[in-house]
Amino acid sequence: MKKRKKKLIQTTLHCPYCGRTARLRPASYVYGDDTLDADSFLYVCDGYPDSCDAYVGAHKKSLLPKGTLADSELRHKRILAHRALDALWKQGYMTRHSTYIWLQTRLCLREKDMHIGMFSDYYCDQTIRECEEFVKWHKESRKGGKCA
Repeated sequence: MKKRKKKLIQTTLHCPYCGRTARLRPASYVYGDDTLDADSFLYVCDGYPDSCDAYVGAHKKSLLPKGTLADSELRHKRILAHRALDALWKQGYMTRHSTYIWLQTRLCLREKDMHIGMFSDYYCDQTIRECEEFVKWHKESRKGGKCA
C-alpha cells in the first residue's frame, strides 16, 4: 500500500500590526545563525525587519501557522504565559492535560481557542494571573494543616 503525501497548504496571513502580507520563510530569515532547527519555518511580515517585527512559527508537517502573528512584546508575553502554565503540570499540581482543561474553564474558552499561540495580550496576562493565583491558593491551603 502506497503512503500518500500530505498536501502542504500555505496560508495567506495579514499582519495585524501593519496590514502587510506575511510570507512563509525559513527560520534562519529571522534567527540567522542562531536558528535552533534548520528545518523550521516562520510566517514573517513583509515589513520585517525595517518597520514591523511580527512573525509566527509554522507547524513542521503542514506548514500551517502555530498561531497569530505577534510582535516582540506579544511573543514575550506568550513565552511567560507558557512558562506559568507549564509550571503547574511540571511541578505536579495537575497533569498536563488537566492543566489545559483547567485554564480553558478559567478563561471561558472553547477547546479550539485554547492555544497560547492564539492568545492576545489580554489572555496572556489572564493566564499568568490565573496560574499565579492557583499556586498561591494551593500553597495557602496546604498551610492550613489537618482538619479538626
